[in-house]
Amino acid sequence: MLACSSFVLPSITVVTWNVGTAMPPNDVTSLLHLNTGETNDVDMIAIGLQEVNSKINKRLKDALFTDQWSELFMDVLSPFHFILVSTVRMQGVILLVFAKYYHLPFLQDIQTDCTRTGLGGYWGNKGGVSVRLSIFGHMVCFLNCHLPAHLEKAEQRKEDFATILHMQQFEGPVANGILDHDLVFWFGDLNFRIESLDICFVKYAIDSNVLSQLWEKDQLNIAKSTWPVLRGFQEGPLNFPPTFKFDVGTNKYDSSAKKRKPAWTDRILWKIKPPSKGLGTGGHRPSQGVLSVSQLCYCSHMEYTVSDHKPVAAIFAVQFASKVDKPLVEIYVADEWSRPEQAVVRYKMAVGFHRSSWDWIGLYRVGFRHPKDYVSYVWARSDDGERCLEKQLCAQVMFSEEALPKGNGEYILGYYSNTSSSIAGVTEPFQVRGGQQLYRQLRQQLRRG
Repeated sequence: MLACSSFVLPSITVVTWNVGTAMPPNDVTSLLHLNTGETNDVDMIAIGLQEVNSKINKRLKDALFTDQWSELFMDVLSPFHFILVSTVRMQGVILLVFAKYYHLPFLQDIQTDCTRTGLGGYWGNKGGVSVRLSIFGHMVCFLNCHLPAHLEKAEQRKEDFATILHMQQFEGPVANGILDHDLVFWFGDLNFRIESLDICFVKYAIDSNVLSQLWEKDQLNIAKSTWPVLRGFQEGPLNFPPTFKFDVGTNKYDSSAKKRKPAWTDRILWKIKPPSKGLGTGGHRPSQGVLSVSQLCYCSHMEYTVSDHKPVAAIFAVQFASKVDKPLVEIYVADEWSRPEQAVVRYKMAVGFHRSSWDWIGLYRVGFRHPKDYVSYVWARSDDGERCLEKQLCAQVMFSEEALPKGNGEYILGYYSNTSSSIAGVTEPFQVRGGQQLYRQLRQQLRRG
């Protein structure tokens, strides 16, 4: 169902950080703008990392367990009710997309892709990874890139970016290419440098806080007005110091023998798809010029010193033309489960929903980290499932007593769609009082004894 009035998604945070193969810091709260009041209104967070340790022994560990950076971000964000929606990794390049749990049913058609551009396309130390998804019925793509280094490689950066745009293709009737999406966020270690000016003048401009004197010599600023492939991409003002290259563990620019010139290598840009008339391919409703993006914040974080790059964050307010306001699956549950017989779940599937016999309903403790982080689950295989879908009736399943948590707590139910690999419906939090039931059972046993 589409609402007619415009809809403002309060904000989306985007973070990029070349971590230089370092171990994660103990705290990333300030980087994610948590505990500042800003994140109370943030609905989604996209985090792009580059140069995560990708040595063979480290990759073998990460193949068995989630990498330490992803674990850190999930641990930090889950208490704020952010859930990992999707992630993709290509060697040291990682992209993580989080959203508040109650938005999960409205994030659909989730797909990922990656393009290697290192060593002529055979090595993934350079390239791009993407997560695309439908957000309240609008197609959005997050693209994290690590482009070639060095001042003289600007043309190679352009070619690699064009290759990434050309190679990445998604399935479905709409938004098959990156630039077909209603909104694209492009970020990463894009490696653009400052031309012409010598290192002494660049450092003088930084120390004197006259950064605007460097903007016109920034390669990406030049490219935005001269490269057709960058037409339509927007970026906020660079009101923060260049983010590369620092002595690790300090806020001092490179003091090694190479003395690399400071540069804004780490960037966050966005592009809105130009409006079109009528319905697009596959009946997709275009933005029709109503989609708008306002950048609320664009800053670096000097407090992080584990890498020779400083992380960069941006917060955006996004206004969509309309929104899908009804989940694919509506779940009905009692306000409290204090007895096993109360663990009944009724759910109703929307017309057109593609159910599968492998769909399931998970029981999640409030603060869960990702869709597979359930306490228990039950298969959504009610005998009359197809009839309920056809007649728009409620189907029903029940959690066994053995599947219920043993202690008290606040929980959420989520319907996981195997077809879309996403959660298609969630409940509000409710109470499960397993401990009281166990106490009653124990008391009855003692009486019998």
